[in-house]
Amino acid sequence: MTATEISWSRRLAEATPAGRDRTVDAVRALAMAGVVAGHWMVTALVAHPDGGWHQRSPLSSMPWLVPMTWILQTLGLFFFVSGYSVGRGLSRWRGHGRSTASWLVSRVRRLLPPVVMFLGVWVMVRASLSGSPVEPRTAHTVSNLMVSPLWFAGVLVLLLPLTPLVVAAERRFGAAAALGPLAAVAVVDLVRFELWPGLPSEVAYLNVITAWLVPYILGVSLSRGSLDRRWGSPLALGGVLAGAFLILVADYPASMVGVPGDDRSNLAPPSLLVVALALVQIGVARLAWERLAGLMRRRRWWAIVALLNLSAMTVFLWHQSALLVVSAAGHLVLGDPAGLIGAPDGPAWVAARLLWLPVFAAVLALFWLIFRHVEALGAGTSGRGLSPERATGKCPPHGDDYGGRNS
Repeated sequence: MTATEISWSRRLAEATPAGRDRTVDAVRALAMAGVVAGHWMVTALVAHPDGGWHQRSPLSSMPWLVPMTWILQTLGLFFFVSGYSVGRGLSRWRGHGRSTASWLVSRVRRLLPPVVMFLGVWVMVRASLSGSPVEPRTAHTVSNLMVSPLWFAGVLVLLLPLTPLVVAAERRFGAAAALGPLAAVAVVDLVRFELWPGLPSEVAYLNVITAWLVPYILGVSLSRGSLDRRWGSPLALGGVLAGAFLILVADYPASMVGVPGDDRSNLAPPSLLVVALALVQIGVARLAWERLAGLMRRRRWWAIVALLNLSAMTVFLWHQSALLVVSAAGHLVLGDPAGLIGAPDGPAWVAARLLWLPVFAAVLALFWLIFRHVEALGAGTSGRGLSPERATGKCPPHGDDYGGRNS
C-alpha cells in the first residue's frame, strides 16, 4: 500500500463515526458485487444474421451455470440492508422530534439526483439511437439493458411509505412480522402456479412488494436489535430446506433469474424461491457477522467498503451501461471478440467473459468518477454526510454519518 493509500484510508477511518455498523456496509458491498457480477455474467449480446443485436442468456444453453445464480442473485441482501438503514434512520429522525412525513420526503429526495441524471442520459441515448442508422433491434436492446437497473429504485420508493407500518409491526411481533408478507407470497404463488395458471399478471406482481418486504422487515428488525446472531442458523437452514422443497417437489425453476423459454420465472415477479434464497443469504450473513466485523476493523478493507457505500446507487444504476460501452467498443474496434459479442454456447464463452469483467469494472469506475458527485447531492440534502472529498481530507468531515446512508 502506498503512502497516499495509507493516508486516505486512515482519514476515512478517522472520519467514520464510532457507532456506525460497518458490518452492514460490508453486507451492502457484497450484495452490490453479487448483483453487478451476476448481471455481467448472464447478459450476452448476440449479433442477429439480418443485423442488429439481441440479448441471450447463457443459462439457456448452459444450465450447469444455474448454481451461479444462487450466489450472485443478492437482491435480498440489498433490501435487507435497506430495511436496516430506514429503520435506524426513522428512529433517529423521530428522536429529534421531526415528523415521519418529513423523513419520507428526505429519503425520496436522496434518490432523486442520481435517478434523474441517469434518466436524462438514458433519454438522450434513446433519442440519438432513434435518429441514427443503428438497427431498431439493437436500439431496443441497448435501451432496455441500460434502463433495467432502475427497477430497484422504483421498488424502494414503493417500500418507503410502508416503513412506519413495518416498524410498528416489528415493534409488536419482532422479526416474526416478516411471516405476514411471506405468507402472502406463498398464497400468490399457489394461486398462479396451481389453482389459476391464467391469473392476471397485475395480481401476480403483488409479489414485487410482498417478496421484498420479507428481507426489508428483517433489516428493520436488525436495526432494532431483534435479529441477533441466533437467528443465523434457523434462517439459513429454513431457507435451504424451503428452497430444496420448491425445486425438487413443487417444480420451481432452479435459476434465481429468468431464463428465456422457461414457463416460470423466479424473478418476474419474485417467487417464494427468491424469498427462500434471501433468507439463506441473511442467515449466512448473520453467522459470518463477527468475521466481517473483524475485516472492517482493518483500514484497507473498510476504505474499499466505505467507498462503495458512498456511491452504491451510482454503481447500481450504471453497471449495465458499462457493459454496453465495452461491447460497442469491442464491436467497432475488435470485430465482435469472444465473450463480448456472440452466442454464449459453451465453457469457452464463460472463460472469455470472465476476462472481460475487469474491463467492465474499469469503465464502471469511469462512470463513478463522472456521476458520484450527483449522488452526493442527494446525500447532502440532510445537511450531513461524508463525501469522498471529506474522506481524503480536502474538506473537513462533519455530521455522524458518511454519505447520509443511515440517517
